[in-house]
Amino acid sequence: KKKTVSFSSMPNDRKINSTAACISLMLEGCELKKVRSNSRMYSRFFVLDADMRSVRWEPSKKDSEKAKIEIKSVKEVRVGKKTPVLRSNGLSDQFPDECAFSIIYGDNYESLDLVASSADVVSAWVMGLRYLVSYGKHSPEAPGTGHPSLRTSWISSVFDLADLEKSGRIPVSRAVQLIKALNPGMKTSTIELKFKELQKASERPGTEVACDLFVEAYCELCTRPEIFFLLVQFSSNKEYLGVKDLLMFLEVEQGMEGVTEEKCLEIVSKYEPSKEGREKGYLAIDGFTRYLLSADCSIFDPQHRKVCQDMAQPLSHYYISSAHSACLLEDNFWGRSDISGYISALGLGCRSIELVLWDGPEGEPVVYTSPSAASCVPFRAVVGLIDQHAFTASAYPLILCLVVRCSAPQQRLAAQCLRKTLGEKLYLEPPNPVASYLPSPEELKGRILIKGKKLPPTCEDSEGEVSDEEEGWELARRLGQEDREAPEGGGLRRVRLSRELSELVSLCQAVPFQDFESSRRGQHYWEMCSFSEVEAGRFANECPAELVSYNKRFLSRIYPSPMRIDASNMNPQDFWKCGCQMVAMNYQTPGLMMDLNAGWFRQNGACGYVLRPAIMREEVSYFSANAKDSLPGVPAQLLHLKVISGQNLPKPKGSGAKGEVVEPYVCAEIHGIPADCAEHRTKTALQSGDNPIFDESLEFQINLPELAVLRFVVLDDDYIGDEFIAQYTIPFECLQPGYRHVPLQSLAGEPLPHATLFVHVAITDRRGGGKGHRRGLAGRRGRRVREYTSTKATGIKAIDEVFRTATQPLREATDLRENVQNALVSFKELCGLTPAANMKQCILTVSTWLLHSDSAPSVTLNLAEQYPPMEAQGPIPDLLRKVLTAYETMIQTSRTLIESADVVYGKLIQAQQAGMDFHKELHRIEAKEGLRGRKLQKALESFAWNITVLKGQADLLKHAKAEALDNLWQIHNAGQSCGIGRNGSASPEPSRLRAPLEPIPE
Repeated sequence: KKKTVSFSSMPNDRKINSTAACISLMLEGCELKKVRSNSRMYSRFFVLDADMRSVRWEPSKKDSEKAKIEIKSVKEVRVGKKTPVLRSNGLSDQFPDECAFSIIYGDNYESLDLVASSADVVSAWVMGLRYLVSYGKHSPEAPGTGHPSLRTSWISSVFDLADLEKSGRIPVSRAVQLIKALNPGMKTSTIELKFKELQKASERPGTEVACDLFVEAYCELCTRPEIFFLLVQFSSNKEYLGVKDLLMFLEVEQGMEGVTEEKCLEIVSKYEPSKEGREKGYLAIDGFTRYLLSADCSIFDPQHRKVCQDMAQPLSHYYISSAHSACLLEDNFWGRSDISGYISALGLGCRSIELVLWDGPEGEPVVYTSPSAASCVPFRAVVGLIDQHAFTASAYPLILCLVVRCSAPQQRLAAQCLRKTLGEKLYLEPPNPVASYLPSPEELKGRILIKGKKLPPTCEDSEGEVSDEEEGWELARRLGQEDREAPEGGGLRRVRLSRELSELVSLCQAVPFQDFESSRRGQHYWEMCSFSEVEAGRFANECPAELVSYNKRFLSRIYPSPMRIDASNMNPQDFWKCGCQMVAMNYQTPGLMMDLNAGWFRQNGACGYVLRPAIMREEVSYFSANAKDSLPGVPAQLLHLKVISGQNLPKPKGSGAKGEVVEPYVCAEIHGIPADCAEHRTKTALQSGDNPIFDESLEFQINLPELAVLRFVVLDDDYIGDEFIAQYTIPFECLQPGYRHVPLQSLAGEPLPHATLFVHVAITDRRGGGKGHRRGLAGRRGRRVREYTSTKATGIKAIDEVFRTATQPLREATDLRENVQNALVSFKELCGLTPAANMKQCILTVSTWLLHSDSAPSVTLNLAEQYPPMEAQGPIPDLLRKVLTAYETMIQTSRTLIESADVVYGKLIQAQQAGMDFHKELHRIEAKEGLRGRKLQKALESFAWNITVLKGQADLLKHAKAEALDNLWQIHNAGQSCGIGRNGSASPEPSRLRAPLEPIPE
């Protein structure tokens, strides 16, 4: 019986840490499933010939000379379902993408489609084949023979430094410490076990190890197969990346722009451990691994580490990081007040803090949020602390929400304390009566605003009565004070307020909420309302459009339900989706909700302010917070996420008695508007140790990217008591594409040293309407009816006539974009790539087919033309002809888009501006037309929809043109670098093609 090889059955003895290991596995052979064009699968035994010139399979009806593929005839090796046969509907669900691969061979570009038992087997065959295709002609003997590699030389030099006695041997304990120093996350027990295994296998037991054993132990312990596979993919199949290889990896795979060879040399000198590698400009596996794990290669876009959003918009246009009960360290009812809670919240960038003032025992006000709190904090101490820490994490305004529960004399002391301690930082200027919106965070930098009640202008006494809000009275009820100040016959409670405290309130005057119509007619921009979680939740469900509209001008603060006596948190996304700016969180309570809050406010330099999506800020816009599909004028996107592996995962903190081994799986969650909320999980990695391999692809459709958050959660499938291992939460807008490490955090949001997930991220535009599921190459694509976005009738003749002029331009804009999208996807599929691939990858793929053959047909890119044609000289095989045809279609549709976009864009903007001319007169026109009630509501909704659609579609068209120009730039760039371009001097200027987009004015 033939011996089969499966990586999953080889926990420690065999590991991919060199191409030699891959080729030795191929020489032994293994069972693979061969897929035929009729979608049937047959198990066959595949083996590499001893001379390494052919791959054979048996049993076969063909004679042995025909049941083989010569290595020199191989054009390309593809990973995943990248051929028409593997994509066919009959097979797509029978095996995972990572277990499939295809060998494209022969002058007719035929494909041998194979399915392996695991992703590891695929990696070994693909890596080995790619090596042989590049080097088979020059090097028939197995790689790894002859002179030592860069890596071996470096590890040997490390050993020599540690060999203080120069005896050629070092103590095992020193060898363990050495490897641990080079790989800080690795467990000592793992390293010790490896040395014992190798000593036993080589029959050299003892307390010392020789250099060869040390090198072997290091290579087996410190080689991550998934990174080695990636390196070989980009390294012209050597065992290191040259400067040009690294440049290609950074540009093509990591999506970096403007990378130079100097920048690549900087990376090599920073991360390559071997002196020889640094001198020659080579990045070997250890340096490459270090680079991928470094902050320079983080999944979090470094641009978002500093303030990167427009901070000159009105305050109501931002989400504001807000704390509720910040001084409590435990739960609301049994908690104890502690001053360090304020330091912690301010240090995390919190910009709104709640202070509940109570009468203190010594005539001075105190702060605590629960009548049963074990201790109270003097108000003076809290204010001193705020003065000290208010602007350490953020320079933008801090809002102090005062809930007054103390007597008028103590209020006067509180006001004096605030004035004296905070001084110039206090914002006391009266609101500008002619303005319509609050000042911006930029204008209010370094200032502290007081949110609270204000005495009416008619009151001339030193104190007066004001209405009170519900917030804070739950505590009074628990104290047994609920009836003491309740008004007769219900209604709002009244409280006494001192003039001194009232005068500190300027831009954040607290007023009771009546209804949206009253607010629209009578509320001033400097007045704000607080809503309980229950009340705000009701508005979010029953009248989300009115809540969104209200929040365009006014600040709203949402506070947790008093029923949350355990200080648990509400889901901030439920209120952010309606534009509510200040969702007060219990910072002292870790968990999903606090992860979302902390992750969300990381995106603008952690300054505590995040600009809301444009569709929620524009004066006239249609936005339904509870939309179940894509939004008018907002480009939906697809997130392609591949969870590859985990590193140094800790054991769940609270798990009961069980072994050290965890059996982890990863949940990827999207939180955002209801249409975007989704969750996918990987399979469980069984008996995987601390470094599991998941190798699983997940896909999400994101309809409102600006409000979406991605959360990774790692859980233990074999848990007792506690399943939580780690998490990381990141706003969608902060994701960097390419191969990235996710720095995992604990439940409390603290970094877990050396614990990471290795993932691949790609983001593409969703094609057309409908759901984001990508169909295969099979002929269904033509059947989908194209969906056109259209305007809606308002019922007002003059306005409808204006919007009707946009009907044709809207259709034209959709056709221009969709034609290019469809042509792009067809071209990418024929190149054996996913829709997430970029144009540079496509051109490089075609060039590798042509360069890997002695009898290659002559195909060139004529770079002298702005729209470079791909020209063939002489006869070409059928697959290549299809590729050329698809390329030509893509170039023609791109040209039509680029040359027509400006005219269509102009028509859309013209119609939008003509519509906006009616906006100021809208209520007069409605009254004249006699519209009331539901008809009036419908007319206003349709008007807002039309304005949003026209602006959004114009925006999409402008972006599509910029992308088409960018694709042309990539074609020129790739054509020159890979050798199939001619007349390359006429390459278009990237600066001309990649001009920054002018934003469409709001």
